[in-house]
Amino acid sequence: MWKDFKAFLMRGNVIDLATAVVIGAAFGKIVTALVDNIIMPCIGMLTSGVDFANMKYVMKAGTLNPETLEMEGEVAIGYGVLINAVIQFIIIAFVIFIVIRLMNKAKEKLVKKEEEEKKEEETPADIALLTEIRDLLKKDA
Repeated sequence: MWKDFKAFLMRGNVIDLATAVVIGAAFGKIVTALVDNIIMPCIGMLTSGVDFANMKYVMKAGTLNPETLEMEGEVAIGYGVLINAVIQFIIIAFVIFIVIRLMNKAKEKLVKKEEEEKKEEETPADIALLTEIRDLLKKDA
């Protein structure tokens, strides 16, 4: 059983998937930083300084605690965080689309090149027969 499990783990698909998860997590952090610190401030500037991360719909107003200067008892729906998440998703989806598209084009070129090499290597049967006859005639002459 251990041997089968080890063989399963060592197959390319599992290792590739694990690598993709690690790279994806790191890439997600990069995109989060990009969206939160570069894209959203630019969008906020274009929309008269609106900070999407702090946008919310207050269903029940809270009271300000004078000691901690924090709102207490407030019930709100923070839709600005959702806007940021949607923008992050769109960026990640676009980047993945570009990467997959480039990989598919590279794969198509490789397949096309292999097919051309295969065509060049294959000699038609009639040509091979004529070449063999020629070689026999040269040998006899």
